[in-house]
Amino acid sequence: MLLDHNYWYFKSVLTPRFCDDVIHYALNKKEHIARAGEFADIKHITDEEVKKFQTKRKSDVVWLDDQWIYKEIQPYLHTANENANWNFQLDRSQPIQFTKYKLGQYYDWHCDGTPKADKNVNNKIRKLSMTCQLTDGSEYEGGELEFDFRDYDPHMRDESKHLIQCKEILPKGSIIVFPSFMWHRVKPVTKGVRYSLVMWTVGYPYV
Repeated sequence: MLLDHNYWYFKSVLTPRFCDDVIHYALNKKEHIARAGEFADIKHITDEEVKKFQTKRKSDVVWLDDQWIYKEIQPYLHTANENANWNFQLDRSQPIQFTKYKLGQYYDWHCDGTPKADKNVNNKIRKLSMTCQLTDGSEYEGGELEFDFRDYDPHMRDESKHLIQCKEILPKGSIIVFPSFMWHRVKPVTKGVRYSLVMWTVGYPYV
């Protein structure tokens, strides 16, 4: 799919108070070990399985479904959909994921819109992904959000040219929205803690 824009961002649009309120609220809820791929829906997971999926993803998450958070962040998703000329048909947003990346935690290359991720959304697919930066980039080191747009032949791949580090999201309260089929990763945090919100919005499959 050819796009005019691979992502759309809003710099420092969420107030510091909102960001701090979300962090405080989420940190007082039960954390879960973040899972990935085939392990996402397993109720009882072994230590060996934890070790296996943490080679791909290692972080802690809290699931939120609070209207005061949706009300604050959803308008930016719809504005991005229009301003970036994606104009995707959208239906609803899934529960919001509060993510904590501590020292050494990360999420390797992945895309959010996959058959596994989409199977429980009533024949709809993830179309847009949103990440909201709750901590300022000066509060931690590492933890960079990177994209690999992969619009070239594999033998021509040069990471120094084709890998994009999203520095626009570093200021506290910034938001980035991108199609859920985009490949991205969060590199390991080397100092401090990075807090973020992630939300996915679904719609009917592309035709």
